[in-house]
Amino acid sequence: MLSVHSNLKIDSKNKDEYHRCLESLGKLIKDRIASEQNGTELNIQDYKNKQFDSDLNSILQLDETFTFEEKLVLFLAISPYIKPGYFEEVMVEALPQGGEFIAFGGVKGQQHRGILPTGETALFLLAGSHISDRLNYQKMFNSDGQFAGQGILQVDDVPHGEPNMSGRLLPNPDWLEKTLFGKEASPVYSLEFPARRITTSMLWDDLVLHPQTVDQITDIQIWMAHHQKVLDDPVFGRRIKPGYRVLFHGKAGTGKTTTASLLGKKFDIPVYRIDLSQVVSKYIGETEKHIEMVFKRAERKNWILFFDEADALFGKRTNVQSSNDKFANQEVSYLLQRIEDFEGLLILASNFKNNIDDAFLRRFHNIIHFPIPGTNERYKLWTQSIPNSLKVHADINWKDIADKYPITGAEIVNVIYYASLKTHSRNDSTMRKEDVFDGIKKELKKQERAFN
Repeated sequence: MLSVHSNLKIDSKNKDEYHRCLESLGKLIKDRIASEQNGTELNIQDYKNKQFDSDLNSILQLDETFTFEEKLVLFLAISPYIKPGYFEEVMVEALPQGGEFIAFGGVKGQQHRGILPTGETALFLLAGSHISDRLNYQKMFNSDGQFAGQGILQVDDVPHGEPNMSGRLLPNPDWLEKTLFGKEASPVYSLEFPARRITTSMLWDDLVLHPQTVDQITDIQIWMAHHQKVLDDPVFGRRIKPGYRVLFHGKAGTGKTTTASLLGKKFDIPVYRIDLSQVVSKYIGETEKHIEMVFKRAERKNWILFFDEADALFGKRTNVQSSNDKFANQEVSYLLQRIEDFEGLLILASNFKNNIDDAFLRRFHNIIHFPIPGTNERYKLWTQSIPNSLKVHADINWKDIADKYPITGAEIVNVIYYASLKTHSRNDSTMRKEDVFDGIKKELKKQERAFN
């Protein structure tokens, strides 16, 4: 009996569906083992009754393109997550005298004590020992199959020289969570997924940029809103690739990250910033492995990918003087191809455009400079940043301050924050000129610039 007491769907209205599917799958497994032992035929389609198929559809929530056999494999893969020890119970009934049935496949996990189904388990379920049928069903795990195409199931890697179908059936974590819990949570930051979602509470009106930068950002918004219409065109659509690649370059604090966050916010698309400290590895091939995990997940979810301080990963290639140079250049070559194949919005941010390899620059649809704000932009930033709860002393001349001190938007926010804290520390409600100047002095000192 299932003893799950959480918000799993099997604990509520779908409990009967899960029970029925587990019973139907168990009967099929036992019948398949019996047919192999007795040398009789078993037709998988005989098990496709209306109730079983309806229950599978209700649990898996798949579109109509999936076959009954594919749905069987998916339910087989998630069975240990529904009922640990399920396969042990089935095998005890199928083999009351004990012993192993090697053709069934299955492996033990490192921590899970029960049987975990493998690709061999799936093939045995569908085809038994019928070789031609097994080879035919194995195609569903190919890269052009439904499982790979929708990114919901794969066969785990196996040690070199072992049959590839002896790997575990690995359901996609996002799809599995949505299937079992009815919703999909944000991925957890880890070595396997070295990216964090970035958000902002700011609005577009809070973003103050140079007019030319604003025009180029508008081009991105136009692409996001209308690119699918161009791709769907039967003539021109086949001539272009679906993705959009853009480089943001400029000094830190000029609005690159905020702009990326606001683009995602406007179109309700998650933006994930790649942690390059986790991506870049000293081990050969590991960097490509880490980045591929993020790219694949982003493609399935239609996320915006944001590479901050992209120089570390997309920097200029070097002359090959050692094996390290050779493999570093291989990483760049891999990235060149991968960003070109990415079907969503890809944003690279760098403080210096010249640090980015020219081969990447040629592949960008847009290269946008985020300059230090001019006098007019700085004046707007100063006046927009004043807290509603505070007044400003009459001797503060924002136009004069904006004209005299060429600092970034992020530095202006830091100054206002410092001056606001000083104001509150005096139990005052009026911001003073000396607090603003002290804040400016601190920001300039960070860069070893003189305050006049």
